[in-house]
Amino acid sequence: MTIQDDPTSNAQPTGYACIQRYVKTLDSSPGVYRMLDGDSRVLYVGKARNLKARVSNYARPGHSGRIERMIASTASMMFLTTRTETEALLLEQNLIKQLKPKYNVLLRDDKSFPNILVAKDHAFPQIKKHRGAKKEKGAYFGPFANAGAVNRTLNQLQKAFLLRNCSDSMFDSRTRPCLLYQIKRCSGPCVGLISEDDYRESVKDAERFLSGRSTKVQEELAEQMMAASEAMEFERAASLRDRIRALTQVQTSQGINPRGVAEADVIGLYMDSGQACVQVFFIRANQNWGNKDFYPRVGLDVSPAEAMEAFLGQFYDNKEPPRQLILSDAIENADLMQEALTEKAGRKVEILVPQRGEKQELVAGALRNARESLARRMSESATQAKLLRGVAEAFDLDTPPGRIEVYDNSHIQGTNAVGGMIVAGPEGFMKNAYRKFNIRGDDLTPGDDFGMMKEVLTRRFTRLQKEDPDRDKGLWPDLLLIDGGAGQVSAVHEIMQTHGVEDIPMVGVAKGVDRDHGKEEFHRIGQRPFALKRNDPVLYFIQRLRDEAHRFAIGTHRAKRAKAVGATPLDEIPGVGAARKRALLSHFGSAKAVSRANLADLKAVDGISAGLAQKVYDFFHDKG
Repeated sequence: MTIQDDPTSNAQPTGYACIQRYVKTLDSSPGVYRMLDGDSRVLYVGKARNLKARVSNYARPGHSGRIERMIASTASMMFLTTRTETEALLLEQNLIKQLKPKYNVLLRDDKSFPNILVAKDHAFPQIKKHRGAKKEKGAYFGPFANAGAVNRTLNQLQKAFLLRNCSDSMFDSRTRPCLLYQIKRCSGPCVGLISEDDYRESVKDAERFLSGRSTKVQEELAEQMMAASEAMEFERAASLRDRIRALTQVQTSQGINPRGVAEADVIGLYMDSGQACVQVFFIRANQNWGNKDFYPRVGLDVSPAEAMEAFLGQFYDNKEPPRQLILSDAIENADLMQEALTEKAGRKVEILVPQRGEKQELVAGALRNARESLARRMSESATQAKLLRGVAEAFDLDTPPGRIEVYDNSHIQGTNAVGGMIVAGPEGFMKNAYRKFNIRGDDLTPGDDFGMMKEVLTRRFTRLQKEDPDRDKGLWPDLLLIDGGAGQVSAVHEIMQTHGVEDIPMVGVAKGVDRDHGKEEFHRIGQRPFALKRNDPVLYFIQRLRDEAHRFAIGTHRAKRAKAVGATPLDEIPGVGAARKRALLSHFGSAKAVSRANLADLKAVDGISAGLAQKVYDFFHDKG
């Protein structure tokens, strides 16, 4: 029921009455509005060309079920005016990504995409995979849909152009060619087996290929192969033949390479039963550099136009848009979106919804992939829901768990100890919720698994009670799985009691007889251990969860160990970051040699200023 204004009451109106109060205070400025519930949680973020007109729409009945529910929950609103509607659009998408409102269409997977970088800070440029901000000097090509697509392309480019992929420090320390030279993946510039000019020509050929001028490169290589064959230089001719073949394999692996589309993202949206899949194909330099699927959160009454517009705004919030966006569905504010993306890119960005021709065929392909991907996901979700019901039945839970947290530790005789937490739910593994814990306990006995688990769980629940004290943000687990038997379960139970958490079910998964898969025993507080049948799907599901936690913990441990192995005293010197550390090691060969260097030699290193050279010298010589 909607609470009306009452001058004798402190109660605030909600729903339509609440919105009507705000309409009286608004003008026709463009801006962004937020709807909040009684606990000040953001329900919805929207933009408006005219705030007064837009909010007035909510003050009148006649909306879809989703919007009616949102209005009924609205207890207050917030407004921010902007100079233009374009600014409002950009601010809206930023707020949606930050606040993740319940009633907005939300893009949940928003990682950056990898590129290929031809570094230009060396006489013999390195070709490598790059992800993140484009701070290094060089030529960038991308984005590629995933790391696999980059690795496949790099592998073939190495065969075709024989460019190095080793680090500068490794390059400078070589005295003889590495294995990549032996298997014809590198031309051996580190030991002078190719001149600087010839290597530079290979780099230019690689850049031309990645820029879409592959036909010209292949023609020139074919001419060189014929000339070598006629001169009876059969080994060189065979090498050139292999390089041509490698380029052909790159093009074959790319599938469709459109002739009439030089640079575009082809975006297909398919919706079914309140769920959606968006397929994005990356077309660069007339080449298909892979595709990726996304599953934005939508509802039954969200239109394709609304879903597509929300996806575009959030997807390109932290990415550079291409020259064309080729869409399967038109959006309501195409001119506004085009203006915002053009402003962001610093050049014209065009939004198209083709009806015929090659562009329409590309969209049809993206739509087909979106439809098939959504069908697979819905099938997997149904299977996952069945497994979660089985878990609830096996462990006597009241309802199927919506969030399962699985913990494991990894170390070698207590060194570089880490704890890992993985999370699973109705949609499978929730990798953005995974957490790693560097074990800090100085008083722990090396290899004390109980002590490690106690530290991990203590830190986990202490943080949960700070971040989500009311348990309304979905951060609390419905079930804990611990890798271990009765001892581990007792230790964890003690921790949970200490934190006043006694309503979360917990199960220890022990290897059982002969530590064999299929003979796991399950331990719970106050109950006898039990096992599931070897062919029970729930058992396989629990094994997958435990194995994923083990994989994650081991991976985290190995990364920590590798970092420790690469640590040097240089890491302790203020002002010496990764780049300057690399410069010093490259110049002197080792940290020990740096410690013995005199001040003049330190000043001679590229990138090391006189002041920093003095700091490094003092660090090693003023320890008395």
